[in-house]
Amino acid sequence: MKRAWATLLLALVLGGLVFALAGTTRTDNDATSSLPASAESTKVAQLQKEFPSGRTNPALIVIAKGGAELSDADLAGVQDLGRPILSEDRKAALITVVLPATGDSDETIRVVDELRAKAKDGLAPGVTAQVTGGAGFAADLSDSFSGANTRLLIVTVVVVTILLLVTYRSPILWIVPLAVVGFADQLAAKAIAIYSEHTSLAINGSTTGIVTVLVFGAGTNYALLLISRYREELHRHENRFEAMAKALRGAGPAIAASAGTVILALLTLLLASLKTNAALGVTAATGVAIAMVFALLVLPAALVVCGRGLFWPFIPRVDQAGPEDGKGFWARVGRMVVRRPAAVTALAVVILGLLSLGSLGTKVGLSQTEQFRVEAESVAGLETLSRYFPAGAAGPAVVLTTPDKAEQVLATVTGTPGVAQARIGESIESRVSVSAVLEAAPDTAEAFDTIRDLRDRVGDDALVGGTVATALDTRDAARQDLVTIVPVILAVVLLVLIVLLRALVAPLLLIATVVLSFLASLGAGSWLFRNVFDYPALDNSVPLFSFLFLVALGVDYNIFLVTRAKEETPRRGTREGMVHALAVTGAVITSAGILLAAVFAVLGVLPVVTLTQIGVIVGIGVLLDTLLVRTVLVPALATLTGDRFWWPGRPQASAPGGDAPAQRPHQDWDAVDRAKLAAPADNQ
Repeated sequence: MKRAWATLLLALVLGGLVFALAGTTRTDNDATSSLPASAESTKVAQLQKEFPSGRTNPALIVIAKGGAELSDADLAGVQDLGRPILSEDRKAALITVVLPATGDSDETIRVVDELRAKAKDGLAPGVTAQVTGGAGFAADLSDSFSGANTRLLIVTVVVVTILLLVTYRSPILWIVPLAVVGFADQLAAKAIAIYSEHTSLAINGSTTGIVTVLVFGAGTNYALLLISRYREELHRHENRFEAMAKALRGAGPAIAASAGTVILALLTLLLASLKTNAALGVTAATGVAIAMVFALLVLPAALVVCGRGLFWPFIPRVDQAGPEDGKGFWARVGRMVVRRPAAVTALAVVILGLLSLGSLGTKVGLSQTEQFRVEAESVAGLETLSRYFPAGAAGPAVVLTTPDKAEQVLATVTGTPGVAQARIGESIESRVSVSAVLEAAPDTAEAFDTIRDLRDRVGDDALVGGTVATALDTRDAARQDLVTIVPVILAVVLLVLIVLLRALVAPLLLIATVVLSFLASLGAGSWLFRNVFDYPALDNSVPLFSFLFLVALGVDYNIFLVTRAKEETPRRGTREGMVHALAVTGAVITSAGILLAAVFAVLGVLPVVTLTQIGVIVGIGVLLDTLLVRTVLVPALATLTGDRFWWPGRPQASAPGGDAPAQRPHQDWDAVDRAKLAAPADNQ
């Protein structure tokens, strides 16, 4: 008891020190800070700092009067903001306000808010002023997260509380895992703050939200597994400390292996060319590591301190039958699966294959105006601007060249299809800047085609950057990261499974189910986005993040189930060992999966389409993993392969006494079920 209290006290003291020393998270909204130094738009951003005005992030003020012509009196109230440029029909005016590109989210929000207030002050009746452009979009995107992470945390806590209450059917028990995981989440948030202040990691507004979801999802999964095994051991041991020791020996390796797999998979993001991806990998891996430590050290101490009464009103007693008796819903599912493994496998593969077809025709890449799930002034301003000016005026391309080639490059840029107008801007001794307004709206396929064409035409004579070029380079880097990192994730997960199970066949089959599950969830999610949510495309980062989270977290359920099956196989055989493993873990896997899916769905609270898409796809994938893959398909594959499932290992050889038990004949599960149905009710 003293050791348990000491563990809790140590956790509180160390946590208090972290809270005291850590500051607040500083986010970076500069898109070029995420790109590698080799990207052309990054080179342009660095060279722009040499000009007198430095690197800028212009805000555009669009003045309009609902389609009516603007009079001189209408424009009088905005003259002090800058020189208005009128459209040809005088139905709109455009004012460019040059702002420094600081990358500081809070500063950008403050400056743009002040500009918006100033622009709206003193407007004539019926006249509107909307701030858009690079600065406007950056401010709106950053501001959309203001308070959103708090809402995310509150909704997550509510969802987890409800699901824990339903799972445990106890008015008390849920408090302990929720408090432990919640404390772990707050420590993870402080770790992010420390990273943002003392490292060069490119942490953006969505990082904290994603890490919160991961910590709560993974942490509650580990808690469910440990508590389930602890309750099972309480049916065998009167001493709760002995029961917890047995539970930790049984569930601890699975929890550690699951967390280790997730951490290693997340750290593969360090190979990403996008620095925001690498930052998410480090911060999320830290969060999962904290969740694992709390699940293996703090949660056991809290549980044994509280005693058996924590499970009230269903207090486990030694003389009561627990889930280890092999009865219950999941035991019946297991017997059904092993009776007809081929048919079950075929049906599961057909279902997953059909769902995968939903991704056919899915596009990848959202424009600026498609990023928000809420109304944003920058989006409305761009729509107004596009009606009266070239849509590309909101994000002109920046072309840098040398003074001796300035006129030649200007002529090339002006003659490029898709360029509405171009002019020479600032110049220094070694560089000249050419500003090119595109006809297409920023971040559209047409705008990207124009940027590519510009780069091809100017060749080595100039560099092409700007907001549209940055978005193009970001998309290309995201696609390259997907191609690079996905094989590494699969290799890492496969290696962990091989080491954990000391087998080759089982890990390969489990990896195959993971990939199939991901394809099915991506297809189902893509279909929903097209036909229900009316999203035009997936965001660039969605395929990679969805794959990462589904593979890393989906393997948890593989590990929970298969390690228990391996533990039971020496004395039961492969088929019966898998059925027993499903009987005792099916409920906890189902509870954990539903909880994790619900937690990821909470990402929809955040007002950014990207996170909604990740939440939906991962939520669907986790449910498929929980209800179909882990609890039906994996047992069917194990039954089909038999003892070869563990090849080249021989789990039966590790039976007590050193001799392998005699191979059990194939169990006639139809006869077992008939016998159960014929048995007296009090024996059920």
